[in-house]
Amino acid sequence: MKFGIMTFNIHHGKGRDRRVDLERTAGVIAESGCDIVGLNEVDQHFSNRSDYEDQIGSLAEQLNMHYAYCPSLSLSSGDSSVNRKYGNALLTRFPVVKERHHSFNFVKGLFEGRSLLEADVRIGDRLIRVFVTHLSLNPWLHGKQTDFLIERVQESDRPVIVMGDFNMRPHSRGWTKVAEKLADLWDERQYGQGFTYPSHRPRRRLDYIFLSRSFHVSAAEVVLVDPSASDHLPLKGIVTY
Repeated sequence: MKFGIMTFNIHHGKGRDRRVDLERTAGVIAESGCDIVGLNEVDQHFSNRSDYEDQIGSLAEQLNMHYAYCPSLSLSSGDSSVNRKYGNALLTRFPVVKERHHSFNFVKGLFEGRSLLEADVRIGDRLIRVFVTHLSLNPWLHGKQTDFLIERVQESDRPVIVMGDFNMRPHSRGWTKVAEKLADLWDERQYGQGFTYPSHRPRRRLDYIFLSRSFHVSAAEVVLVDPSASDHLPLKGIVTY
């Protein structure tokens, strides 16, 4: 089966024009035609910066897709029973049969919360495991988070796709750790540098998709449909399983 996968840090829907426009975000995802999409920096009733909207619920409804959501931050609200959340999400045209949430808050209160979303997705009569994450800028925490991610990947009894904003450079220590276990979807020799950040003048590759080697990658691209939609550009691949 051939399908499209994409990772996209949506910056809670805020574009380069400083406007929050979730319809614009949905338009980029729809235009990509992808079937499995990992999202970073997604608000769920978080604050007035995104009008307290359930962003993943709204995107799923607009795009007619299934979803899973894992908060990196979850804050109580004094006048509401709904927690204010910010984190990682998954949109998929295939059913999500199970999801798990892993906190990366190894040092509480000192750094921005991070997390790992783990979801089993059914494609036809097969199951694959999808991980979505957004790793820390702090080198020590980045290492701890990478090690935890690799442990979860190694424990998987099915093929995996790992995607997200890794805040690392290609061939760095963190990249090497992951690439020893999984294939990097982006082949620099074939596709070029693959810069995804900042969207207005990309000069860094921060966003990655890694896969079990049982997947075959037939195409990959940095999505340029609307570079104004976020501070990151999405990364897309076509794979066969």
